[in-house]
Amino acid sequence: MRNTAAAVIVFVACSMAIAQSVPRTASRSPAKVVAKAVTKGVANKPAPAAVHQIAADEQPLGPAELAIAERVHVGHLPCELGAVVHLSADPVKPGYFTMETKSARYRMAPVVTSTGAVRLEDRHGGAVWLQLMNKSMLMNQKLGQRLADDCMSPTQLIVSEGFKTNPAPNLLEPLPRVGGAAVASVDPAALAAQQGASASK
Repeated sequence: MRNTAAAVIVFVACSMAIAQSVPRTASRSPAKVVAKAVTKGVANKPAPAAVHQIAADEQPLGPAELAIAERVHVGHLPCELGAVVHLSADPVKPGYFTMETKSARYRMAPVVTSTGAVRLEDRHGGAVWLQLMNKSMLMNQKLGQRLADDCMSPTQLIVSEGFKTNPAPNLLEPLPRVGGAAVASVDPAALAAQQGASASK
């Protein structure tokens, strides 16, 4: 009997020692441990770089590029098929622009062209923005795709409406002649502006 009682006492003592040696962290609920791990992962995630820091090799633009930048239509530009392009000028670096679409963001800068058209490029992303009198379009040179078309600012919309009633002349066809003299072509932008002024009266 004494041996049995001694064995029981030893078993109880060992059980208490094992219970006290279990780390207190084991008593934490699984939800708290998981939440702490998730929070720690988010805190260690690096913040996205600012847009103007995307390209470290950006240089101040020259007079020709800055002159092109002054002609760029900025703001909320609706495009065909419900697409939308938002173009804003960089307040820190003159001449540079930030372009945002539904799925991408581009860092744009003006490029001098032989035709005089307004052209912006993101050399790193491969995006090209062409601004014509009556519309603008966004293309990806690397993929060879047109990302957005028929994007219009309020000014381009007026010109586009003017083209519907007075189409631009075909440069491959000679101008019509009246009394032996060629008829001067009509400027759709000026005509649209005149029509808009008449409608507002």
